Amino acid sequence: MPEPTLPTAIIVIPIVLAMLMVCLVMIKPSILKDGGGQIIGFCALFLLPISVGLMGGIIQSDHATTTEYCLSCHIMDDWGKSLHVDDNEFVPAYHFQNYLVSQDRSCYTCHSNQVWYGGITAKIRGLKHVYVQYIGDTPEPKDIKLYEPYNNRECLQCHQGARSYEESRHHRKEADMLTRINTNVLSCMESKCHDIQHNIEELDDYEPDEFWQETTN
Repeated sequence: MPEPTLPTAIIVIPIVLAMLMVCLVMIKPSILKDGGGQIIGFCALFLLPISVGLMGGIIQSDHATTTEYCLSCHIMDDWGKSLHVDDNEFVPAYHFQNYLVSQDRSCYTCHSNQVWYGGITAKIRGLKHVYVQYIGDTPEPKDIKLYEPYNNRECLQCHQGARSYEESRHHRKEADMLTRINTNVLSCMESKCHDIQHNIEELDDYEPDEFWQETTN
């Protein structure tokens, strides 16, 4: 069994303390009559549980940015598989396999405004995803689309300022082309430039040996 991580210990310790305090109050309720006992009761019933809830939320929020978390739903299997296509034209696969994004947080890096991490509308959509996953009718993978066109902001958070991007002849075919890309007027993904993304409907066209397997030393 793996050793408990520090975040887990941070949550477990207050839970144990709260349980001990509750047991103490149940066994000896008379301690609530004095000031010190009332403080113990307040901590056991209110302060510690609230603290545990907040800490758990923070830790889970951080975990939700991991690739493992994003791909934990069965319906996302094809998206995870697309990251291993041995074809450099697949933009996500090229970035993932060449460590251009953190493999541990690759989904969040390129979709930083999704569900919990976006605005109010995105958060509401996230709740809808939870409902559909556990109660509603799960759609077919091919029917899952982005709610809004992909924003160049996600690309520019890494590429903007890089010489390979700023001086690329492909980005300077027209006088104002770079400006239009930087302002999201001209899409990186829909301008017949980087238009091969996950393309999960094409995965069946690849043989098993055409998927990259990370080697371990």
